[in-house]
Amino acid sequence: MKKLFFETIKIEDGKIFNIEYHNQRAFNTIDKNFGIKKEIDLKKFINPPKSGLFRCKIVYDKDILDVKYYPYKPRVIKSLKVVYSNIDYSFKYLNRDELNSLFEKREGCDDILIVKDGLITDTSIANIAFFDRNRWITPRKPLLKGTTRERLLKERKIFEEDIRIEDIKRFKKFAIMNAMVGFVEIKGHL
Repeated sequence: MKKLFFETIKIEDGKIFNIEYHNQRAFNTIDKNFGIKKEIDLKKFINPPKSGLFRCKIVYDKDILDVKYYPYKPRVIKSLKVVYSNIDYSFKYLNRDELNSLFEKREGCDDILIVKDGLITDTSIANIAFFDRNRWITPRKPLLKGTTRERLLKERKIFEEDIRIEDIKRFKKFAIMNAMVGFVEIKGHL
């Protein structure tokens, strides 16, 4: 099966958000999967809608294959169901069948919290962070190194640690982060 990847880029009223982080992830993906060191500027392929909030989806392999725009409405998340899996989603694969299968196990919760090799990783659509009264902590080994996660790490607004399921009780609150929502504290429970 052909390896296809995608980037989800936030566009609001014609403004393209965090494009440099998407460019870097696309560069790393192409390099690691095809052995090609190819500078990429995704902005050249984006003709953003001038009004409204959109999710721009760019599908690629070694080259850009498709660019589409979808009106965006955030998913409301108040509860997470813990699921265990050895899933590999180290790249933003277009094929999300395994993630979708895990999502189906949410049992009435809004999303899932994936535990791999005994460590908390991500939800089905976002990286996660927990607040320990002093700072926000994100898993050292996420399923996918999201662009918002990378930006917040660089800005030293979040910090990496290994987080086990039993560690959750020491945290006071949690948040999700991805390209579309940014960083959002969740008013809910695991």
